[in-house]
Amino acid sequence: MTEVTDVALFKQKALAWAAKFDTLCYLDSNSFNDPYGKFDTIIAIGAKAELTTNAGDAFAQLSGFKNANSGWITGFLGYDLKNEVENLQSNNTDHLDFPDLYFFAPEILISITGNTVEIIGEQASKILEAIERPELSKVEQQPAINLQPRFSRAEYVETVEKIQQHIIRGDIYVTNFCQEFYADNTEIEPLSIFRNLNQLSPTPFSTFFKWEGNYIMCASPERFLAKRGSKLISQPIKGTARRDADDVIDKTIIEELRNHPKELQENVMIVDLVRNDLTHSARPGTVKTEELYDIQSFKQVHQMVSTVVCELRDDVSAVEAVKNTFPMGSMTGAPKISAMQLMERYERSKRGVYSGAIGYFSPDDDFDFNVVIRTLLYNSAKKYLSFHVGSAITYHADPGQEYEECLLKAKAILEVLGVTR
Repeated sequence: MTEVTDVALFKQKALAWAAKFDTLCYLDSNSFNDPYGKFDTIIAIGAKAELTTNAGDAFAQLSGFKNANSGWITGFLGYDLKNEVENLQSNNTDHLDFPDLYFFAPEILISITGNTVEIIGEQASKILEAIERPELSKVEQQPAINLQPRFSRAEYVETVEKIQQHIIRGDIYVTNFCQEFYADNTEIEPLSIFRNLNQLSPTPFSTFFKWEGNYIMCASPERFLAKRGSKLISQPIKGTARRDADDVIDKTIIEELRNHPKELQENVMIVDLVRNDLTHSARPGTVKTEELYDIQSFKQVHQMVSTVVCELRDDVSAVEAVKNTFPMGSMTGAPKISAMQLMERYERSKRGVYSGAIGYFSPDDDFDFNVVIRTLLYNSAKKYLSFHVGSAITYHADPGQEYEECLLKAKAILEVLGVTR
């Protein structure tokens, strides 16, 4: 273990060094106060073993891969693993061609907690020296990108109104309706994009993921599921409001969010769904809502966050605990299966990694996974850049306001791409 004096600079240098490898997973909490966080930053580098698969028996394969690699493994679960968990299909357009699941066992793992750096791997001292040696290059501003929407504003509003008819009929109570923005034939510098995004929108579950020329640049504020000993923790986000530079106005916005009937309704419905999901893994009587309607403030937005926990049954493995709650309720809706079926009908793109989860399993059998939102996805071979953004649709939702909320959530991404509204 090594103490460093300037942690922020070390993290930047470590990421720049790690990005030269073919495979990388960088997970950064950006120093947010998280009672369930075990590390400030994890950097997994190089693949000594890897698993790439699609829905079918992906969770079983993941379980086998985890058992065969008893140390750290990191990776992602795509939203369309829903088709393995339930009798569902994904038939929407997919231009990214990412797998439904990818995990790797790293050759090198760097963990940072406070000022302490630990490097797991051969020749740790040489790795530290290689990280510290070079000067950081300047982050370049991305030239403006020609983004295209899958929905026009009018088409989005019309679709929300159709979804609300399903709510009126009682097919669903709430759903998360998502839309894609994309750019064809586009070349970007993913590391610069991520560094700009992380500076503009630092969040507790930020991720830079790279494998086989594919990239994930993520500024997620949301935890999907973590395991700490025998405890499972889920922290769904439902409820979003803008920030304001004026402190008085900003505090007023927080109070409005805290007391907004539609936002409270969204949040409590998803909390109920998460409670139900956790019962599949929980010791009887241990599922509880630890915190309801907490307001967390980030650089771009205020969010309403609830915390649901339980004690894990002895007969449920770590991978099974993830499968039993996947996909996360905050990105589906309720009832869960009906909401996923309807969104497959009304959305125009395969969600893929978006609405999925990125994270790790550690040697002590703990894990931590985020929700993949506020995220850019890039296939460098196809030169295809994509991001999705979604909003919760309820009976009381105003379609025009929901469209504006989507753009609010995408504000930091649009800015780093040089897109002005």
